Formats: sequence, structure tokens, C-alpha cells
Amino acid sequence: MNCIDKFPYRPYSCRMKPTSPPTAKGAEEARQQLPSILAEAAAGRTTMITRHGRAIAAVVPAAAARPNKPASLLQLAGSGKGMWGKNSAHVIDKLRDEWDR
Repeated sequence: MNCIDKFPYRPYSCRMKPTSPPTAKGAEEARQQLPSILAEAAAGRTTMITRHGRAIAAVVPAAAARPNKPASLLQLAGSGKGMWGKNSAHVIDKLRDEWDR
């Protein structure tokens, strides 16, 4: 987006292009028109699939459907030294005593 603005890093500083609302198709219609729905998704348009007037699914462009990737555990890597204090046996005994209540 090319935008020359006095405050370029403010939220809503540039006017965004209006997006077209998603088209809605019934489940049977969507089944019959799947190739055209996929072509629309490749072009960046979303299609809602409905059943009995209620939205049940959406066909969206792949760029918009980023899967939730689990966070890396590398940040947690370490030896854990000092985690239990100077007397780790005492801490573990206290934790075990909690279960006996």
C-alpha cells in the first residue's frame, strides 16, 4: 500500500481498501461449484458455505488461514540449576507431603 502520511505509524493512518463482503452459497450449490469457489479463494475472495441459512464453513485464501504453530521450546532450554534452592531434597519432600493431606 502506497501511502504518504504525516504520521505513518499511527493506527488507521492510511485509508485501507474496502474489501468485498464474502459471498454466501448453500452447501449443495458449493458442492456443485467447488472449482469456481477455489478459483475465487486463489484470487483472494472468501466464500461462506451455509446450511439452512446458517454459516457452517468458510473457504478462505490460504494466506489468511495461517495454522496456529506451537511455540518453540528452545527458549525454555537450560539446566534448571537453582530451581529447587540449596536443598532440593527438602523441597521435594514438602511437595510429596502436600499429596498426603
